Amino acid sequence: MKNAAVVIIDMLNDFVTGDLKCERAQHIIPNLKKLIEAARKHSIPVIYSNDAHYPQDIEVVRKWGKHAIKGTKGAEVIPELKPTEKDFIVEKRTYSGFYDTGLDSLLRSLYKGEGVKTVILGGLHTHICVRHTAADAFFRGYRIIIAKDGVETFRQEDHEQGLKYLENVYDAKLMTVDEIIEEMGTKPR
Repeated sequence: MKNAAVVIIDMLNDFVTGDLKCERAQHIIPNLKKLIEAARKHSIPVIYSNDAHYPQDIEVVRKWGKHAIKGTKGAEVIPELKPTEKDFIVEKRTYSGFYDTGLDSLLRSLYKGEGVKTVILGGLHTHICVRHTAADAFFRGYRIIIAKDGVETFRQEDHEQGLKYLENVYDAKLMTVDEIIEEMGTKPR
């Protein structure tokens, strides 16, 4: 797993316990916690890609209503997955972690300028923000691994279709958190 980074998408209070609560998010929290801890242990960067909306953003006004407003408790990472001072936080205002953010520049600057080659994606929602972030990663040439037991959405059908789409369209490798962790320990970074 050469030059990997773990990107945790939208594991925010509003999505897990708040205004846009996803009941199914609860079961991925332990898996993501395990993934994050393993990444830190293996010196793999952990990046949080978080909605930080302005009240006038299209997602807020036209689609999902008020959620993850920049500077509010709802836009903070849930306590169970709290970032450390060594982690990175990249705020976004659309579905993709790359669109109009510094994520690509950050990824390319890591590993002493050699750059990240593989992004490991986890978080919410499989068919929305994970999908759009994966699309932009694919278009930029990154290898994509999806923590299939570390992503979720509101409905099982959307989750399953999302995983199939990620695999078929963006050549994403679907792996369990345990499989990813095992690979972290055996492959060169």
